[in-house]
This record gives sequence, C-alpha cells and structure tokens, in this order.
Amino acid sequence: MKLSRKNGLRASAIGALVVSGALVLSACGSDNNAQTPAKQDGTTSSAAASSIACEGAKGQLLAAGSSAQKNAMDLWVRNFQAACEGVEINYQGIGSGGGITKFNQGQVAFAGSDSALKDEEVAESQKICKGGKGVNLPMVGGPIAIGYKLEGVDNLVLDASTIAKIFDNKITKWNDPAIAKLNPGAKLPDSNIQAFHRSDESGTTQNLGKYLSTAAAADWKHDPKAKSWPAQGGQAANGSSGVATAVKDAEGSIGYFELSYATSNKISTVSINTGAAAPVAATSENASKAIAAAKVKGTGNDVALSLDYATKAEGAYPIVLVTYEIACDKGNKAETLPTLKAFLNYTVSEEGQKVLTDAGYAPLPAEIAAKVRAIVPTLS
Repeated sequence: MKLSRKNGLRASAIGALVVSGALVLSACGSDNNAQTPAKQDGTTSSAAASSIACEGAKGQLLAAGSSAQKNAMDLWVRNFQAACEGVEINYQGIGSGGGITKFNQGQVAFAGSDSALKDEEVAESQKICKGGKGVNLPMVGGPIAIGYKLEGVDNLVLDASTIAKIFDNKITKWNDPAIAKLNPGAKLPDSNIQAFHRSDESGTTQNLGKYLSTAAAADWKHDPKAKSWPAQGGQAANGSSGVATAVKDAEGSIGYFELSYATSNKISTVSINTGAAAPVAATSENASKAIAAAKVKGTGNDVALSLDYATKAEGAYPIVLVTYEIACDKGNKAETLPTLKAFLNYTVSEEGQKVLTDAGYAPLPAEIAAKVRAIVPTLS
C-alpha cells in the first residue's frame, strides 16, 4: 500500500520509522539530560560533537513532553551541549499531554508528543506562535505493547474486543470465556484482572484509544482523541515506566507501554488477533508493517501522519505510535529561536539520526527526514 501521490512519500519509507529492536527508555518525568543511554550490549553511546553547527545557539532552551523519546533526547542534548559551549537544553519527559500544555502556555520552546496536535491544540498554539501555529515534525516511531503478568501463561492472545473490555472493566476474570476462546489449552486462573493505565495525559493512551475505537468500535465508546484515561475502573500509574513497574510487580496484571519497557523489565506481551491468519506479536518488525500503511495528513510545514489501526495485513502489529517534535512555524521567541533551530537541525541531521541506532531507536526514513530538514531552517 502506497502513500498518496499528493505527499509524494512511499509507505515503505514510513515503515522505517519503527524501532529496530528494544527501545531503552528512561523513567517518565525525569529531566536528567546528563544520562547516557546504553547500547544493547551494555556499553554507552557517543557521537563526535565537532561537526554539530551551533549557529548562534546560546543560553537555556526548555522543552518537555513524550517519555517515549526521552533517551533519544538525553543523547542529543549531551552531544549538542558538548559542541555548543554555554548552551543548556532541558527536556522533561512528563508525557505528551503535559508537554503540549507547557508549549501552549509558552513555557517551553518545543514539545514532544506521541500524537499529532488536535485542532483545538493547534488553535490554542496560535496565541503563543504569533502569526503562526504549532506544527508536527515526526522523529521516531514504534509499537505499544500490551504487557501482562500471569503465572503459567507465556503466550497470551487477545483481540481488540477483549482488550477494550478488559480496560473498560467489562472483563474482570482471567478465565473469562472470551479470553479462553482465544487461548485454547491455556491454564487461565479464576482470578481477578488488575488493569493498569496512565495517570498522566499521554500520547500513548491516545494511540491505544484510537486503536480500540477503530478496531473495537462496538466495545470502546470513549473519546478516541482523549489523552487522559477515559474509562472507569482499573488502577493508575504515572508514565510508561510507572505502568510497567506496576505490571511487573503485580500477579494477574495487565497494562500498556512502549515495547522497550516490556523488554527492559522482562514483561510478557500480548499477541494480537487482528483477523489475519495468525496472531501478531509486539515486535518492531511487525509494527513496521502497520506503519507502512500510514499517510501524511498534515499540510504545508505540518508532517502529521495518519496511522492504520485496523490493519489486517499478515504480520502487521496494529498498536503503534509516532513521536513528533512540536514547534511554532512562526512567532518563536527571539531569544531562543537560534538555539531551537540549531538543536532541531542537529536532531534531524544525518549525524543526529545516525546516533539513534546505538540508543535502540531507528532513524527517520530518508524522504521524511528530508522534508523535516527543509522545514526546520524556516522556523521564525
């Protein structure tokens, strides 16, 4: 399946957004940008800072948002600060909703979000972006895993309907007939399900909601655009790291978070029955097949993507997200604009994208990166 000709982008290119291996992400809410992300072999990652163009960068730049990209930000910030003397960039991984709120209140120069801005958020941004608006610039993508802890059950299969009912407190026992039907032969206990969700506003929550609203419309009646948890019941934890820790520590639990949190915490993940020939596991490769169906819905300097959450393609994992950097296309503060542009020029540059591999992320596909590289210098 190809992207629309209007946008001139190949679907195969967007598929490359997906993480090629487990993401190693930091705890949500941390603002320690000095930490160096670890490679998958346990060593640390570094990049030569000498080729980074500071281009007038100076002083302090504040940013906040998605925890899914926090380790990438830590790496980028460390390299950029090493090259640009006297510059301090502080990125707080407080969740997508918190980042957008700070951005639209003029508290940060840019925000990270796992979902593109909603229309009302774009409208709100015009108060801060004098003469302009907030635009979505994609940086990286990957799968959202449904993690669980259930003794004796290593290969749990669920479909969109059962996931919706579990998180909506309509399926409350692990041996519910709907779960048993999807897992013939599994020794499902007659015990309560402990469902965990995010307590903070989150693009991860929103992407899960979009998936459930699309693939299980009859069972998930909540607002698909909600970044705050919309359903009743369940237990809340802060950030993806908080949900993952809760699931890891509680027998009979289930929750959702980026795949890296499942990998780093050794949490079992659900395979999704999408209607394809076989259930689809939460892997980067399988998520790439779903992201390959994405289309660019943004116009002008906005590069927001539309994801196909209802895909039934063989081997396509449907619960995915793409992380954006959100900045004003016009109306940025004069004192921070040079640093903003220089930093984003670096993060989307070949060098900036190349270092993502060692941090467990995947670089942007060439055509998407080229589009973002053309936009960043025009920010004003």
